[in-house]
Amino acid sequence: MRSVIVLYRLNNCGFTNEACAALASALRLNPSNLRELALTKNRSLGSNGVISLSTVLRDPQCKLEKLSLCECGITEDCCADLASALRSNPSHLRHLDLSDNSLKDTGVKLLSDGLKSLHSLEILWLWGCRYTEEGATALASALKSIIEHLRGLDLSNNRVGHSLTLLSEVIQDPRCKLESLQLYLCSLTVEGCAALASALKSNPSHLRAMDLSDNNVGDSAVNQLSAVLENPRCKLESLWLRGFGITDEGCAALASALKSNPGHLRQLILHNNNIGQSVRKLFTDMRDDPHYILHHVQI
Repeated sequence: MRSVIVLYRLNNCGFTNEACAALASALRLNPSNLRELALTKNRSLGSNGVISLSTVLRDPQCKLEKLSLCECGITEDCCADLASALRSNPSHLRHLDLSDNSLKDTGVKLLSDGLKSLHSLEILWLWGCRYTEEGATALASALKSIIEHLRGLDLSNNRVGHSLTLLSEVIQDPRCKLESLQLYLCSLTVEGCAALASALKSNPSHLRAMDLSDNNVGDSAVNQLSAVLENPRCKLESLWLRGFGITDEGCAALASALKSNPGHLRQLILHNNNIGQSVRKLFTDMRDDPHYILHHVQI
């Protein structure tokens, strides 16, 4: 008999922790066919609900591949249980989204202990989880253990700050094949962006999309990133630098990089920067020039 693949998508359904406990109890009866569990925007689910779900994840018969718990009212209180469950049964999970929950540094550090075991993880979203450099440092350490399969990483709207230097060491690893990196509104520094650019110079051929918006770092960081763009091995297709503190000087470096390597970047987002009309025209001319594939420009 053919097995049935079960996908539970119960987003924004008003789930409470009591309802989640009942769901977990039902899932424990037959966990082997469950592949996706999406409970996003169930704000009353809370940490107790996640603790109930952790009993399902811990079951050796559970083969869950995608778990989405974005905006579920989760705090650091459940992270030890979740990490323990991930360590107990690490072989199947490929996509984990815990975004927009108040995990803070304590929760992210606890969770990182469980992430180290997830060698099949491809997508990790932890945006808006209220952690700082302390949590991001623990996370970077965990990512070193699982970088080989990771393809998408979103840490946006957290105060990552100087810990980007440690994350850059992960990206520089030749095993890293990250395709999407989202770090908007992360309190990035010039030094961190320089480390990121250095990492991408040494391992440039996999990343396709990067968002560093709303980090007011300025032209020096853009100059570093431009050196990545002009690398013929660079395959970046989408670059978001909204609100990055760029002036005409930084834009000139970007334009020069694209002229020397025009065949990869398709989307460039530069609005909310201090850019003059002449430079704006330079990029719109590139958009209309068939020599480039820059089809989408926002300035």
